[in-house]
Amino acid sequence: MQDKYNMTIEQNIFLAKRNIVDYIWKSAHLEGIDVTFPETQQIYDGGNIGRLRIDEIVTINNLKHAWQFILSTIEQKADFNYLCSINALVGSNLVENAGKLRSGDVRIGGTNWKPVLPNKLDFEEKIEKINHIESATQRAIRTMACIMKSQLFWDGNKRSAMLFANQIMIQNGIRSNNNSN
Repeated sequence: MQDKYNMTIEQNIFLAKRNIVDYIWKSAHLEGIDVTFPETQQIYDGGNIGRLRIDEIVTINNLKHAWQFILSTIEQKADFNYLCSINALVGSNLVENAGKLRSGDVRIGGTNWKPVLPNKLDFEEKIEKINHIESATQRAIRTMACIMKSQLFWDGNKRSAMLFANQIMIQNGIRSNNNSN
């Protein structure tokens, strides 16, 4: 697969900043948070929505902080420690031991499949193999799927994986298709 877009990092950061509330809104919906786009904008701007639970507002703010982290550290290597930093932000004030590998079993809703306990070295090996893929788009997608399937953390795996994949794409000048533009 060829990469569809070839932009500078600066162009990609500009595009991500322009669409950040949309990305957060869509991620919140994936997590089952019933929030409108204008409400997401209001929370992003520091406001509060009375009908939402505190944990839902914290989740949206955590996504904001994780996006800000990615955009301010875009040139950092996308490695295991970087992923842990993203998960720590995604799970801040929501999940005990956010940013740390889980040490117990988790269940995936709607299935009997149970992911194995994560191992840092095994994960790094998988990512090293993926990093040999020429297309940055394919690397980002494969990395995201690997993180999601591995269930490395107690919570926030999908959000962390999506953010990590976007870091790879932005760093390599590939525009995310998370928006409708």
